[in-house]
This record gives sequence, C-alpha cells and structure tokens, in this order.
Amino acid sequence: MKPKTAELWAKQDQHQGDRWRLFSAVADAVDADTALYPGCYVDIAPSFVFRSVTFVDIDRRTPVFFGDTAGVNQIISDHDGPAEPDVAFIHADYTGVLDLPEEHFGLLVSLYAGFVSEHCTEHLRVGGSLLVNPSHGDAAMASIDPRYELSGVVIADSGRYRVDTTDLEGYLVPKKPQAVTVAALHETGRAIGYTRSPFAYLFTRIG
Repeated sequence: MKPKTAELWAKQDQHQGDRWRLFSAVADAVDADTALYPGCYVDIAPSFVFRSVTFVDIDRRTPVFFGDTAGVNQIISDHDGPAEPDVAFIHADYTGVLDLPEEHFGLLVSLYAGFVSEHCTEHLRVGGSLLVNPSHGDAAMASIDPRYELSGVVIADSGRYRVDTTDLEGYLVPKKPQAVTVAALHETGRAIGYTRSPFAYLFTRIG
C-alpha cells in the first residue's frame, strides 16, 4: 500500500471501524449488492460489505487514493470484504452527467455530500434503497420526492448501528411549522430540524 493511500484512509477512519459498522447494518437491512456513492471522498467502507461499488468525487486527492488499486484492495481485505471486490471510481462532480446506466444500482449513498438524491436517483433501480443523513438537507429533499417512501431509520448508539423499520410515521416531523420545498432547501442548504433525529434514513425508490 502506498504511503499516501494509508494516510488518507487513516484520516477517514479516525473512529476506527465506524463506517464498517454502519454499512454492515445497512447491508443487513437492504436487498442490494451494487452501490453508488457520490461525494464519497475516500470512504471505501461500502466495499467491505457490498460486492460492487462505484465511487464518485471531485476532490483532487481521490484519484491518488483510488488509483492505488492494490492498496485499496488491501484495505478491503483487511476488513473481510469480498475476495474480488468490484471497485470503480469516477473523478467528477456528481451534479453533472455521469456515464452510468439508469436504474442500475441497488443502493444510493448520500452522506454529508449535498443533494445527492436530487441528481443521482435516476441511477437507482426502482425498489432500491437510498441511505441518506440529514446533512445539507438531502433527507428532507428525499422526503418530498414522490419517487421515494421512507422504509427505515438508522439508529446510532454508542458506536453501533441498527436499522429500525417500526413507528416510521413518527419521523420526518418538523419541530416547527414550515414549508419543506425544493426551493427552500436549496436556499438554506441545511437540514430540517425534526422532532426525532436518527443518524440516517433509508428510503425505497418506488417510482
């Protein structure tokens, strides 16, 4: 493994194993073996549990990391990932056109990266899952998107994660009355304050 690859991963994995535990919990809850991760930086953790993952990021450091194929595969192997992981990387802005098939992936990941759901849902198959946290308002964006319905929430507890699919009507309820619209979310670029705040949400694409 090249020194730069190790350095970038060490900074990403500051809370050792955190992302591994997150994606393991998600993998147990969704029917997917392919994933698309726009705005990934160097978070290779989905490849610990999903057979095929396509990563997309514009950061200038990411081609260095993903270009070290042997190093990336070693990280995956160290975390008991697939013996022959299918890792693809696109150095691009995900808000532009991606040369990817429509309705292909079983999981779309949106973590701390802006309105991924708005720009990349076309690549998620109907019946596939969107993993999205509240950061930058993308969970709120998905909640008003008619292509999605809430199917679960990811609960974080002392460094462990679990997916809960019960009492979902109690989530995505704003703390104060407000109009949640595409325009309003674009204007603020911030999360909506909800009465219940899980780590992340799982939506199913229904259309």
